[in-house]
Amino acid sequence: MTFGTVILIGLKEVWAHKFRSLLTMLGIILGVSSLVGMAAIIKGMENGMRETMVAMGGADKVLLEQQDVPVEQEHLADQAPGRTMADVTALQKSAPLLRTISPEMRIDRATLTRGEKNSNPSECVGVYPSVLEMNLHTLAHGRFFTDLDEEEAKPVCVIGTGIRDDLFGSPEQTGRDIIPIGEVVFINDQPFTVVGMFERYEGEQQRKQREAMAREPEQTQAGPSRMRGFGRRGGNWAFDRKNQTVYIPLNTAWIRFRAAGDKDGIPDPRLTDIDLKVTGMEELEPALQQARNVLMMTHRGIEDFGFRTQEGQLETINQQIRNARMSGGVIAAISLLVGGIGIMNIMLASINERIREIGICKAVGATGTAVFAQVLIESMVIALMGALLGVANSYAFVRVLELVTPAANAPVITLEAMLLSVFFSGAVGIVAGLFPAFKAARLHPIQALRYE
Repeated sequence: MTFGTVILIGLKEVWAHKFRSLLTMLGIILGVSSLVGMAAIIKGMENGMRETMVAMGGADKVLLEQQDVPVEQEHLADQAPGRTMADVTALQKSAPLLRTISPEMRIDRATLTRGEKNSNPSECVGVYPSVLEMNLHTLAHGRFFTDLDEEEAKPVCVIGTGIRDDLFGSPEQTGRDIIPIGEVVFINDQPFTVVGMFERYEGEQQRKQREAMAREPEQTQAGPSRMRGFGRRGGNWAFDRKNQTVYIPLNTAWIRFRAAGDKDGIPDPRLTDIDLKVTGMEELEPALQQARNVLMMTHRGIEDFGFRTQEGQLETINQQIRNARMSGGVIAAISLLVGGIGIMNIMLASINERIREIGICKAVGATGTAVFAQVLIESMVIALMGALLGVANSYAFVRVLELVTPAANAPVITLEAMLLSVFFSGAVGIVAGLFPAFKAARLHPIQALRYE
């Protein structure tokens, strides 16, 4: 009996008992659907997390944080200088392992207005041009600040598309892509000229949804425009934050908003942030040690600073992905195990129904090995058919998940997950068919023929 004939017999047996076979396959179908669906959810989570990391500047970005002084230096706390431009200058001169240094001076409680419209940006910051490389910004229109803008503290700004949408109208509202270069906006009642605008930042899933909506016929878009996962309330917060950014020259921020001093009239020369990028991830530890040595000099030995790296966030992401995969794998394994038990039960019932048939086969020359192979292959056929139906069902399952999950974390079906699920289903079919196959192969033909 050839291998193809055995498979054909197995398919005929499945077809002869369609409803029973479908119920048998149900455990495999659900197990495969859960495995592929869980893998799709995890892949979507991973894509969303990594997109967020890239949007925030990449894995090689390091934040120089202000910290409380150590216990042994508490008596020097009032002398701690904080982060200042002296730190930036010293790092630029004496820390060659740092590729980029970006100082920032944040404007607290900033409000942008234009006529009756206003916007509250997520970030209104005085910066150097190095911020473009640091935060991976891309200019879509206009220009960034020049040395002259910085030197003369000119009232110019570069805005994100979210600010443009708030003050000038979004393309969905106006029907055209407004480019506000040269327009005047007010930051805390002070006039600033818009000289540049960043591109719109969005995750891959957000982009696909926006393009899909743009292709829809106008008659299907009646009523207010709504984009799930797109805009300030949906999608990925990192992209929304970048779209709601306003940058002004650092010297402008100092003169117009800080040099006047606080309520006591004392100017505040401290920076809000100093972001660093190293020459390479393999140089991270030496670069941070080099930066620490420089800063200990500029801070007169007072250690009121620390470093926060994206490396820890990357490890957190990897750990979350590993935990999710392990949890999803256990759930899918239990489902496939239940499906395997169902296959074993149905194969045992099938053998009891076909004892005389097996006896006749052995009486006319079939060997125990041939009977063993036939039963085992029938078990595999049921498992693999269930796996194929499970893979097909997983597309519908994932489609439902897409309707209830955030756009930035939309599930993504991968070929590896489908192949893995089919492989494990085949393995479950083999294991589930071993005992029934041994039982059938060991039947004595005389006893089988006497079976009523």
